[in-house]
Amino acid sequence: MKIAVTRLLGKEKNDSARCTQFGHTCYSVHPLRSEIRPQVITDFIEAVEHDEFDCIFFTSALPAKIIAPLLNRFPRIIAIGPQTAKELQHYEIDCETLTSFYSKDFVPYLGDWIRGKHIGIPRADVPNPSLIEAITAAGGTPHEFRCYGLESTGESLNLEGADAILFTSAMSYTKAVWMNRPGLMVIAIGDITAATMREAGMNPGVVGDGSLEGTMRALNNFLTTKGSN
Repeated sequence: MKIAVTRLLGKEKNDSARCTQFGHTCYSVHPLRSEIRPQVITDFIEAVEHDEFDCIFFTSALPAKIIAPLLNRFPRIIAIGPQTAKELQHYEIDCETLTSFYSKDFVPYLGDWIRGKHIGIPRADVPNPSLIEAITAAGGTPHEFRCYGLESTGESLNLEGADAILFTSAMSYTKAVWMNRPGLMVIAIGDITAATMREAGMNPGVVGDGSLEGTMRALNNFLTTKGSN
């Protein structure tokens, strides 16, 4: 299948090579762009230098890419998935990687260790109250640094010739300018994105596990099952 994958404008990943491994072709479309906030990044780095955090949680690859080259101190560092971990490892920063791709699993991963700890979270300016509430309920203290904003590009997504569109986040779906059409498969990268789509009346044909690879596996399973019926 030819799949349009939503990505931040200017922050395309190696989706094409990764999709090829599963027998599909991919290209990027851009419902969102990032607006970096240098002062917030400076504030976060200063807080790290002052040893204010016991742990840093990178919830996506972009803040890891921005902040990793600026770090000189290294508390416990957690990456949400392998792509985020890869950005950190590029700068020889040791990190732990969640076994899932959801921030809801951050607190269970840390377990009792989190009690009394201060957690630094450099992230997008997108609310995630469940993560903050979970950290607080477990006895930790969250410190959010919204180091970049996400804005709609306003561009109509180019879906000409695409067999499917893969939405890689809830916001990429809600802010996208696009036209659905018969025969176009709509795919959600994970449960949170799928829930947002369903709330808007769109039922995704395939739901992944939060990763591109897991979504491609889910797509192939769907296609295999459909072909055998």
